[in-house]
Amino acid sequence: MAITFEPELVQRWTRGWTLARSLPEAEPVEPAEDGLRSECRQPGRDVALFALRADEAPESVERLAAAVAAAQRTTWLHVATRRPDAVEAIMDAAGLELLFRSEWLMTTDLTAHPRHAPAAPYEREVRTEGPVTVVSLYDPSGTVAARGTIAVSGTAAVPDRIETNPAHRRRGLGRALMSALAETAVSQGARTGLLVASEEGQLLYSSLGWHRAADVLIAQGPAETAATVE
Repeated sequence: MAITFEPELVQRWTRGWTLARSLPEAEPVEPAEDGLRSECRQPGRDVALFALRADEAPESVERLAAAVAAAQRTTWLHVATRRPDAVEAIMDAAGLELLFRSEWLMTTDLTAHPRHAPAAPYEREVRTEGPVTVVSLYDPSGTVAARGTIAVSGTAAVPDRIETNPAHRRRGLGRALMSALAETAVSQGARTGLLVASEEGQLLYSSLGWHRAADVLIAQGPAETAATVE
């Protein structure tokens, strides 16, 4: 299935991601069409910038990269692109430190998402507060075996922090977790799923019908700048 990569995918993903992490809504940078800015206030990442026009306007990535290089707070630049080599070259030229190169922006039709129940003896807990749902899978001792979050924004939903305890892997819990998250999101009106997948998660999501829309590169300011800020 071919996926058309449009800036709107990044905008929709960013809205859901900030909701999932209880962050303030991302705001436009200057110029506004270049990207979005999120106050993360997380250890190792104070601010995140999200490029919106990486492929159609490479100069917009140059401007964002320059802003990250000059930032006085630890700032990450996230770039979704179909031209990862060109984006990496821009990041290198700006002196940024590349953190992740092989993540994927993925999307799917949630209404067609496969359904998988957790196998015995695992039990499922679903907690929803407003647009955000947390699904936890517990083993008989009450230990969290897997957990994930999904945030619904309009007709889009963004899964986030999908984690399986290493002691409980290869038991289908990731599939059961994603199934529960998708089911809950659809019940809240979501139709499209969007996520950024790590290399580790790409095989799981692909097996569940998620499709790669773009590569995602993530970089931060020069190491010496971060050390000065600390």
